[in-house]
Formats: sequence, C-alpha cells, structure tokens
Amino acid sequence: MPQRTSLLLLLLLLPLWLAACYGLRFALMEDGQWVGLCAEQAARWECQARAGLGYLIHLRVLAWGALALAVAGFLLPARSGRVLAGLGLLLGIAALVLYGASLAVFALVLAGLRLVRAPRPA
Repeated sequence: MPQRTSLLLLLLLLPLWLAACYGLRFALMEDGQWVGLCAEQAARWECQARAGLGYLIHLRVLAWGALALAVAGFLLPARSGRVLAGLGLLLGIAALVLYGASLAVFALVLAGLRLVRAPRPA
C-alpha cells in the first residue's frame, strides 16, 4: 500500500476509533444505570465486560501496552516499526480516553514521532 494511502486510512480510522472509545467510556463505564444493574445481576455479560475493563484500567494494562508498542515501533526499522507505532497509537488513544493519561501521553508522542519520521533512503 502506498504511503499516502496508508496515511489517509490512518487519518480516517483515528476519529472513528476515538469516537468508539468515548462511546465505550460514557455508555458502559460512566453510565449510572450499570452501577445498580451490575450490583443486582453481576453475572450479565455486560457487567462482566465492565468489570474486566475496570481491571484493565486499574492495572494500566492499556497504557503500558501502548507504551511498549510505541517504543518497539520507534526502535524497529521499516514497515514493522510503522505498524507497531500505529498499533501503539490506537491503543494509546484508548488508554488516554479510558483514564490512563499519564503513560498514554508518552506512548502517543512516541508513536506519532515514529509515524511522521521520514523513511531512510535505501
């Protein structure tokens, strides 16, 4: 895929991913109806997903994963580095929206720097 096409695809995907992350945050994590419902019926799959996502947020798994992917993408050359940086950018956005801002900011900066870095001449 040409570089311009992949950049355009990334620029179209990022706002959709951001909207999906905010939808998950406000519809599942912060909506007051789930607190009462999950207190009564904790076995529902929605409540299990909410609890699992809560553990991921609490342990900062999303933020650490984004940082690891961004660092690996920054260090690896060529296409593999760009792919890992792109994945780190997506996971970093999710971590930033879902309460992991301290580490996610560094992951977003590293991934962004890797994605805008000019390719080395062959």
